[in-house]
Amino acid sequence: MPSISSPADPSTAEAVAAPAAAHTEPAAGPRPAATDIRAALPDLDLDDSPTALASHRTDRSAMPGSAHPLVVARPASTEQVSALLSYANTHRIPVIPQGTRTGVSGAATATEGAILLDMTRMDRILEVDADDMIAVAQPGVIVADLAEAAAQKGLFYAPDPASSGIATLGGTVATNAGGMRCIKYGVTRESVRSLEIVTADGTVMRTRPRTVKTVAGLDLTGLIVGSEGTLAVVTEITVKLLAAPGLERGVVGLFPTLAQGLAATNRIASGARTPSRLEFMDGLCLEALRNHLPDADIPAGAGAWVMAVTDSIDGADADLAGFVAAMEGSGASSVTRAGTAEELEEALSVRRRLQPSARALRGGSIDGDIAVPRSRLLQFAEQVPALADRFDVTIALGGHAGDGNLHPILAFDPADAEAPARAEEALETLSRLAQKMGGTMSGEHGVGLEKLAFLDTEMDPAALELQRRIKALFDPNGILNPGKKF
Repeated sequence: MPSISSPADPSTAEAVAAPAAAHTEPAAGPRPAATDIRAALPDLDLDDSPTALASHRTDRSAMPGSAHPLVVARPASTEQVSALLSYANTHRIPVIPQGTRTGVSGAATATEGAILLDMTRMDRILEVDADDMIAVAQPGVIVADLAEAAAQKGLFYAPDPASSGIATLGGTVATNAGGMRCIKYGVTRESVRSLEIVTADGTVMRTRPRTVKTVAGLDLTGLIVGSEGTLAVVTEITVKLLAAPGLERGVVGLFPTLAQGLAATNRIASGARTPSRLEFMDGLCLEALRNHLPDADIPAGAGAWVMAVTDSIDGADADLAGFVAAMEGSGASSVTRAGTAEELEEALSVRRRLQPSARALRGGSIDGDIAVPRSRLLQFAEQVPALADRFDVTIALGGHAGDGNLHPILAFDPADAEAPARAEEALETLSRLAQKMGGTMSGEHGVGLEKLAFLDTEMDPAALELQRRIKALFDPNGILNPGKKF
């Protein structure tokens, strides 16, 4: 369990003496201009137009990014990435790897004088191998396109982040993206077999063979996944594929109270039949959806909504019966089956409309991404109303109950000049509460810039320092995404 606000043991502090500097950044000094880079790398697509620089300044977070990045670079090959990094490393120019910038933690935001490395031109699916059940793709491939290419061969790429229709594979690898299917299939890391990477000095390497098993060397693949572009630039990704699952079907339960709804999710998640999705929303979420979607069938007064889905080929009916029994045994006021693709999509569409619906409660909102051990979800949720009153915000609680990953939506009145700051403070309090319960301030969105302040109370000081030393080994000049993640 992480150390929570406790000083390091003296022996530990001695063991990590002479630490690498936190948030290492390239040394200051004169740097080449875009024209110099063009002269040195004439085949590389470079764009320093105001329009390009402005559009690449930030991701979907609230982090604005520097107003003065140097240039947008759009490599078309691993060789071009290697040449660019070698040049940037020699001249100490920061490099910010980017995809379609759908992240929400500021990991892709611009740094002053940085090269914004847009990887979206490297967008080819190189191989889908039905015998070895793998796919090989470049980082600019859209996740949904990879999933479709696998499906055409009767195979299945499991990771399914909410932004899969617009997010790149490289971006989901960089952030170790999650999504609704994590309860059964895990986060992105569980599906990545091998990577081709380019380190800060331009060295190209593969992290491991594409075989199912290997115990040779350390797990560099797992280390790179989720590193948010701070250790290396990923130029090729080999992922494992699965046999195509069955048609998804599900059940939706409404509950009089929050406690009953979370009791149902715990029964289902710990049962013998693992769902492919297990989602939860509290009463405030349902109120928001009812107000925002008047045609949705959401009765007034419900305290919780739970959806459990199966994609089993054999035993799907038994799965659904088990989910119904768990919901009814936990006190559900109603249980509805979504037995066709259309019915399930209707239920999922309600869940997907949560964020705009909750924002409409008061006009503005910020979103969280915390996770706690599943057994402590109710304990966490019970403390939310008092925090909402304390900070004068509305907090609607929903998320992926199957793995304890909640996305609190903190709604506020944007006409109140002090409301956004109160909402941010409330979210920080929720994040630190999750940490104290043995959880995390970032279940699936990453750290980026937005959550750096929470690292001190989540990670053991020695572990955090070790990560910074690993960063220094990969990137001694600190050019790769400086100031992020660590």
